[in-house]
Amino acid sequence: MLNTKLLETIQSKQAIIGIVGLGYVGLPLMLRFVESGFNVLGFDIDTTKIEQLNNGQSYIKHIGTDRVASAHQTGRLLATDDFTRVREADALILCVPTPLGTHHEPDLSFVINTINSLTPHLRRGQLLSLESTTYPGTTEEEIRPRIESKGLTIGEDIFLVYSPEREDPGNKKFTTHNIPKIVGGSTPLCLDLGVTLYNQVVEKVVPVSSTQAAEMTKLLENIYRAVNIGLVNELKTVTDRMGINIWEVIDAAATKPFGFTPFYPGPGLGGHCIPIDPFYLTWKAREYGVHTRFIELAGEVNTAMPEWVVNKVMDALNERGKPVKDSKILVLGIAYKKNVDDSRESPAVELMKLLQDKGGIISYSDPHVPVFPKKRRYHFELNSVEINSDILSQMDCVILATAHDAFNYELILENSNLVVDTRGCYREDHENIVKA
Repeated sequence: MLNTKLLETIQSKQAIIGIVGLGYVGLPLMLRFVESGFNVLGFDIDTTKIEQLNNGQSYIKHIGTDRVASAHQTGRLLATDDFTRVREADALILCVPTPLGTHHEPDLSFVINTINSLTPHLRRGQLLSLESTTYPGTTEEEIRPRIESKGLTIGEDIFLVYSPEREDPGNKKFTTHNIPKIVGGSTPLCLDLGVTLYNQVVEKVVPVSSTQAAEMTKLLENIYRAVNIGLVNELKTVTDRMGINIWEVIDAAATKPFGFTPFYPGPGLGGHCIPIDPFYLTWKAREYGVHTRFIELAGEVNTAMPEWVVNKVMDALNERGKPVKDSKILVLGIAYKKNVDDSRESPAVELMKLLQDKGGIISYSDPHVPVFPKKRRYHFELNSVEINSDILSQMDCVILATAHDAFNYELILENSNLVVDTRGCYREDHENIVKA
């Protein structure tokens, strides 16, 4: 039987693994399969990525070139934009973006375009896994019908699973290898094969009853974070009015050994998951006549944080007799989190736009993002500036938006006229520090 043959091929590590989408999720997954002894075909439409991988080079900062080079030297890694080679793969794993549309509706165009590109080349006996974060029902409602339209029966001819990615870029403690993997299958045979596949490269695999349960699990994880961050962001605005230091309060509350998990405020949410995933569920919930008020309220609070920070900047400049217009403003860190080069959905970029719209003269410094990347909604012809005492002293305002370890915080404190700290890096009070 096809499933038995595929099972044996995976267990013996003779299976060829196809990774579709070689970004922040696909690249580490590709490397993990190579390091575990599999031959891997990486598919992407970005020819620059393909060229770099096939030369043993990394294009993601927290994934070292040494690691990519080592994988390349095994001879088991090949990147290509030739989707006809999909037939060569025994297992295909889709790691493509799932952004939001202009009205905060799910944009599944990357997923749908990818599966439409794959289906002409699918064959009997393959396993296909979707890892892209999405709403419950996507695998069964969007992926399954497109595969079956080619005459392939799910669970007999081809095997379909959903296994949400759980990457945390820059986290050295938890990586692809030791983050537990959720897997849901379209049929019991699909689930068995999906569990077997991921068991080869991940320490712990957690099977669930359906693809919908697996899809919902990923949303719950990120909505949990979004709601709790929304809570502390709202509390930040309250404690600010009361003259209470929210960071001191969180640190004190975190000493409780039970019943409390610390979350920290910031200038807004960033990254590909947490700012986006809640809206995937709220959109799908409407199909069932449910209005997710709690989730949407948290989204409103988090989305409003860049404006709140801008108002703090305006007030701080006004107190020093300066308008935002023509003020020199340096944003420190445009990555969405510390020590990575990923600026997707970064609130720092939104801050730059809002302040530029008000006439501010904007520059930025980020050791992980040397050139401002191309974005759909933002455009700045800027390069990262190197922080030194002269640069800092020339600025009317410095906004600490992302707390990279590479920043010299003592240098920033001693040489800046005004620092608006959105990350709680300066816990003590200083004349030139405004907490936001």
